[in-house]
Amino acid sequence: MPDSQPQPPPPSSSPGPADPSSLLLCGARLTDGRTVDVRLGGGRIEAVGTAGSLAAGGTRACGARVDLGGYLLLPAPAEPHAHADTALSADAQGPVSYEPQDVQRRATEAALLQLGHGATAVRAHVRVGDVQGLGALAAVLQARRALRGLAELTTVAMPRVLTGVAGADGLAVLRDAVKMGASVVGGRPDLDPDPAGYVEAVLEVASEHGCPVDLHTDAGDPARLARLAAMAGGLRPGVTLSPCGDLGRLPSEVASRTADQLAAAGVTVVCLPQGGCGGVDRRGAAPVRLLRAAGVRVAAGSGALRDVSNPVGRGDPLEAAFLLASRYGLSPEEAYDTVSSSARAVLGLPEVRVEAGFPAELLAVRGDRLAGALSLAYSRVVVHRGRVVARTSAVREFCSSAASAELGLPRQGRGQLS
Repeated sequence: MPDSQPQPPPPSSSPGPADPSSLLLCGARLTDGRTVDVRLGGGRIEAVGTAGSLAAGGTRACGARVDLGGYLLLPAPAEPHAHADTALSADAQGPVSYEPQDVQRRATEAALLQLGHGATAVRAHVRVGDVQGLGALAAVLQARRALRGLAELTTVAMPRVLTGVAGADGLAVLRDAVKMGASVVGGRPDLDPDPAGYVEAVLEVASEHGCPVDLHTDAGDPARLARLAAMAGGLRPGVTLSPCGDLGRLPSEVASRTADQLAAAGVTVVCLPQGGCGGVDRRGAAPVRLLRAAGVRVAAGSGALRDVSNPVGRGDPLEAAFLLASRYGLSPEEAYDTVSSSARAVLGLPEVRVEAGFPAELLAVRGDRLAGALSLAYSRVVVHRGRVVARTSAVREFCSSAASAELGLPRQGRGQLS
């Protein structure tokens, strides 16, 4: 089951010389080296043709055009692991406020920051129960409604304890959270006195409501992971684990056996290469190459966005891909897949390709190769449901020098620095 139901495309305009619901992306470069025009309409990609072929004389004129000369056009990334209720709270004086208006403001701002980076869909983990009850969840759901049309924000309900006497209230709150609108059930079984019982309770609620499961675990206990994989194997639409940083600290043969068990159960792992979300002592990403070799689907998320767990967290999927390519041995293509196709699969969203018929969820980044885009992803144009929803423009300016003139080095800027 997808995290959110797709919204209907905008109605077509009346016949005329130009269709205002359509958009033409001109002169974009694709990862295969082609330079193309891409026509969007009704929230989907209608046509892809060689540069200039769709600009005029076609069967359907476009209502607007965007010049993407000098940009690389990619499927848009998605964010599979955010914390909307605590985002942007690192500078707060005293305890983090869970007043609904404060949570809604932070969640909205965080989603817009991530949208500016390119993530048109975000899965946010939200704590429920204890002192905050369902208030934080209600605030994030309100932010989701306010963001409709700009980005897809969906929620994971995270109760603290689900077993024993204390867990009865948590289980009731979890069921209420799903009825309220949380589309995924999750939490941190490692913090419960009975981790296996916690997982069993989450899977039971997920089965009742047909929800995906997304659990936090450091994955340092192979026996516990084996039990989890055995319980999760039959659940559809699926189980996701993150951040699994301790899996890479296990002996290699134990880690390999555990990876095989997760693959056999169809469990997805979301790693957090930009830093975990449980404190500075839990840094380190999951062993992505080992997991991929075993057949585990691996996606990458951002984790904490400038909260106490990571006060400098950026929430940038391209930085996550950059780190996987620069530190963890993935190719640029493999690394970008973890934040795009694999991340969308975690969220239950349809695949995106820059081909006719696919959803118009796109990211244009200045550059002509994927490796360069991951290295210097400054200027970005974000397309959601067939329209431009965010732009980031970066201009570099340098003082004039004889060396730049003699060597013909590329320059950007409207003028010269004095």
